[in-house]
Amino acid sequence: MADTPLASATACDALHADILISGAGPVGLTLALALARRGQPSLLVDARPTNASRADPRALALSHGTRQLLEQLGAWPTQAATPITTIHVSQRGGFGRTLMNAAEMGVPALGYVVRYGDLWAALAARAEREGIAWRGDTRVADHGSVADGRRRVTLTSTGQGDAAAQPCATRLLVHAEGTPYDDPAVSVKDYGQHAVLAEVSTAQPHGNRAWERFTPDGPLALLPLEDKLAVVFTVPPEKAEHLLALDDAAFVAALQAQFGQRVTFTGTGSRASFPLALRLRDTLAGEREVWIGNTAQTLHPVSGQGFNLGLRDAWELAETLTPAVPHLVHTPDPGAAAPLAAYAQARRLDRRGGAAFTDGIVRLFSNDSTPLTLARGVGLLALDLLPPARRFVARRMIWGARAW
Repeated sequence: MADTPLASATACDALHADILISGAGPVGLTLALALARRGQPSLLVDARPTNASRADPRALALSHGTRQLLEQLGAWPTQAATPITTIHVSQRGGFGRTLMNAAEMGVPALGYVVRYGDLWAALAARAEREGIAWRGDTRVADHGSVADGRRRVTLTSTGQGDAAAQPCATRLLVHAEGTPYDDPAVSVKDYGQHAVLAEVSTAQPHGNRAWERFTPDGPLALLPLEDKLAVVFTVPPEKAEHLLALDDAAFVAALQAQFGQRVTFTGTGSRASFPLALRLRDTLAGEREVWIGNTAQTLHPVSGQGFNLGLRDAWELAETLTPAVPHLVHTPDPGAAAPLAAYAQARRLDRRGGAAFTDGIVRLFSNDSTPLTLARGVGLLALDLLPPARRFVARRMIWGARAW
């Protein structure tokens, strides 16, 4: 893709789009593609340069349900995705374990691990083929007021400091900018944990197995990525600082001590960390604006639910705004109150369920209480011995609330 926007628009009249999507990450792109698939144009704007996300190396855990969704859009990054065929769940310092596998669920993989940049590139390439209008280096600086059935917004250029602000109007403003850190409309539960991220090499092939190991500090996840394992190491903030300061050999030793001997780690790449919190927006829809993805909710990374939840937000919003069911009438006004209220209600079970699922796991497993250790062991053992219960949990991880 060229460094210029996909379909450059410079005059404000050209920006009077029915749907303006603020944020051109994977969630915003998924929404734009899902809308285009149903004949509804939109305009994407993003504060970053158009190609800024292409080199993002972060590992994402995508469910098989997400693959099905992206394949319908023609945007699944086949060559870049490492499948997860089994998931091993256990606890450090206690008995009990559960093994989930794709064959039991009748799917080719329970999930996939993809670099953020590779997923973004697949979505962006599809958006280019669809001719979706896109402006990089552009920020929605002011959400403005509503008049004449449109929300007045102000766009500013982040690439040219002296560029004049540009007033524009849209029937619906979609917020897909990412995690809000200081929004009073978002309820925050701080877990008092940081996630330390790294990619590590191992003495043996990963065999497409993912590991979820619960420790008193928090969950420790190992995800197969190409020929390595992507690590999500959950620890208290002070321990995260310590782990980042270690040299490579000392970090590998600390990881080995925390995980145990089931896998032998031999090396590591660079490390990064970020704080963990549960963030839930109280109201998903306002007057001619709606929030999706991390702007709507940010979950703990345990079990890899949050990103998949955000992509389902985008898919369901497109379905709600452009209904294809025969007995429903397509609304010419995507920002009308009725479809936005319907979307907010439809997402309630999935987002609240995802938040409760991840929050419950964190609270249950992030401690070393002896009674809870025993109870957890019994639970893991029971889950392993009861296929219907195990399949229920796997379906929840693959398809979210739609599994029910």
